[in-house]
Amino acid sequence: MTLSPWNSIISNLPNPHFLQTYEWGQVKAKYGWTPLYAVWTKDQFSVFSDQSSVTENCQAAALILKKSVIRRGFAAKLSILYAPKGPLMDWENESLRKRVLDDLQSFAKKQGAIFLKLDPDVVLGTGVPDSEGNVIHSGGQAVMSELKRRGWVFSADQIQFRNSVLIDLTTSEEAMLAHMKQKTRYNVRLAEKKGVTVRVGTLENLGMLYKMYAETSVRDGFVIRDEGYYQTVWTTFMQPGNLATCQPLIAEVEGQPVAAIFLFMFAGRAYYVYGMSRDAQREKMPTYLLQWEAMKRAKSAGCTVYDLWGAPEVFDEGDSMWGVYRFKEGLGGEVVRTLGAWDYAPNALWYKMYTEVMPRLLDVMRSRGKARTRQTVE
Repeated sequence: MTLSPWNSIISNLPNPHFLQTYEWGQVKAKYGWTPLYAVWTKDQFSVFSDQSSVTENCQAAALILKKSVIRRGFAAKLSILYAPKGPLMDWENESLRKRVLDDLQSFAKKQGAIFLKLDPDVVLGTGVPDSEGNVIHSGGQAVMSELKRRGWVFSADQIQFRNSVLIDLTTSEEAMLAHMKQKTRYNVRLAEKKGVTVRVGTLENLGMLYKMYAETSVRDGFVIRDEGYYQTVWTTFMQPGNLATCQPLIAEVEGQPVAAIFLFMFAGRAYYVYGMSRDAQREKMPTYLLQWEAMKRAKSAGCTVYDLWGAPEVFDEGDSMWGVYRFKEGLGGEVVRTLGAWDYAPNALWYKMYTEVMPRLLDVMRSRGKARTRQTVE
């Protein structure tokens, strides 16, 4: 398979992310979005619809997803724009940052965008707020201040997790184990003693894995999409030869799958994106061994960081993610708090109308999605 020129370019920019890859754009293209490839060279800003047109020597780049909005009865050509985890650049370079934001704002106006959403991995701080390990990052604070001055607004619709837990993979396996909480380390060893094994899944396992994911969503009360969407994501990233890859890791007891995760890897960074488990054999702690195997596999593949994909917005027991966070915290990671999603709205009226209508529509869609998933499981 031919390597993606887009992936080769963005892998050399700061904080490259798998949601900025060619593969992610191709996934979203099957669900109503048009992927656009924006690049900034020394003297020029260009946007291409074809990745093969992108030139080398970029100072910044962004995969921008565009979706046209249904406009029956309206003459205006309306769209929404989203650069997931982009743009990729040195955000502390003030002159480059000004240039990129100026160009993006002009581009949004020309595209008739209701809004342009950005959620780059710009770090505001590390550690849990108001704790001993809390550190504020001045560079991220400066970026947030500039966005406010420009009229960007903190989005009510945070597509990705704003906060996460990151594990350093540059130390030895012994050091990574030692950095875990004692109870987590014990559970990893317990799973091994109780006969839990982990293998890499294949394309033939994806149907079974979706069913397990559906069972998990019903049990734990979160919304997932239909099977076709996940099959598209997983098969796209599982193609041989990709720079951006995905591996399903399946935990089994006596040959029976009991839990699984999907490990994504791109440009030296690994991500835990989808996790699923069955009620059977939970006392044998398969999810702990899965994470340990993911850490080892990511490290052996050359990754330096393992992103556990999500931490609470508010760090107290009332947050819906608190239990998941305590599990991730036990693996020895550090909390990283980022900028989150910010919207630039060229037309305040259209933006107000859209942001008032969409939450109600999404609530209906989520309710229907839960019902469909429950029917699938039953």
